[in-house]
This record gives sequence, C-alpha cells and structure tokens, in this order.
Amino acid sequence: MPSADRTVAAITADLQETARLHTQLSGAVLEQVAKAALLMTEALRTGRKIIWFGNGGSATQSQHMAGEFVGRFRKERRSLASISLTENMASVTAIGNDYAYDQIFSRQLEGLAQAGDVAVGLSTSGNSPNVVLALEKSKTLSVKTIGMTGGSGGKMAALCDVSICVPSTITARIQEVHLTIGHILCGLVEDALLSSPSR
Repeated sequence: MPSADRTVAAITADLQETARLHTQLSGAVLEQVAKAALLMTEALRTGRKIIWFGNGGSATQSQHMAGEFVGRFRKERRSLASISLTENMASVTAIGNDYAYDQIFSRQLEGLAQAGDVAVGLSTSGNSPNVVLALEKSKTLSVKTIGMTGGSGGKMAALCDVSICVPSTITARIQEVHLTIGHILCGLVEDALLSSPSR
C-alpha cells in the first residue's frame, strides 16, 4: 500500500500539471477562445442557439455548459438558448440502434439546427467519429462550428471555424482545461449580452 507521503506527492504532481496547462495556454489558444465567445454572442443576439455535444466526460461537460446558458452563470439575466445533444437518451439510443452510433449527433443536428446556430464539439483527441460527423453535418446546415480538443486537434481542427486545442495528450488534464474554458466562455458571453442587448 502506498505511503501517505507518496500519495501526497502524486496529488501534488497532478495539481501542478493542471496549473501548468492553465497558465501556459498560448496567445493563439486564448485568441481562439475570444473568437468562440464572439461567435456565441452573435448567435444568441440574433435569436440562434448554442448546441453542444461530446462523448463520456465530454458529454457531461456539454450538458454542464448548456445548463450554464439556460440557467445562469454569474449574473441575473434572461435564459439563453443552448442545448446538449447528449441529454435525450431516447433520441441517442434510437439513432444509435436504428442507424449507427456515429450518427447520434449529426442526425439530431439535421432535425434541430438552424442556419446561424453554433455547434460546439468536444473531443479530447479531436477524432471521435460521431463528433467529426456532426461537425461535417453542421457545415451543410450553415451552422458555425467550434471544436474543443487536445493534442494536435485531430480531424476536428480542419472542420471548425474556431479550434480550441489544449496542448496536452492526457485526457483528464484536457477535460479540466475544457471545463475552465467553458466557464470563461459563459462569463464572456453573459457579460457581452448584458452590455449590449439582443437586436
């Protein structure tokens, strides 16, 4: 059984790695976050919505972020149109069963998305087939695309209007930074909409 000292050292190493990733995000990554906030703000100002999707931990993060928009983040304001395509298990399982798991997001986009909406795909590798297919479908629907990935961005990097790529290949660390970036986006969009109401 590991000693308490070794356990504390392991905890410290994880925390230090997470802190390093947060503080060393490059100007290029931060610029993409700013662009993503602008895309989201413009969509919401013009009566469109933000659509989130991902698998596993990224699925729960997509629900979390949609909830921050529909509920509230830091300030009292109107509810903002945002959904996660992982929320409706009947739709997810029906599409997965009747078509293919790769289509669980793209099929929903076909029915729910409108031109001018913003689709946000989360995948730590950037290569999740159902997320990639959904981003490809978004292009055919005139939906703007944001990718939140890790490593080199994978296949998603070339498919997105905005690509936010965390410089790590460790899934847990990427997800932790995605959560922080998601909260930053919520705050930026909320502030922008409160300072300049919808048209």
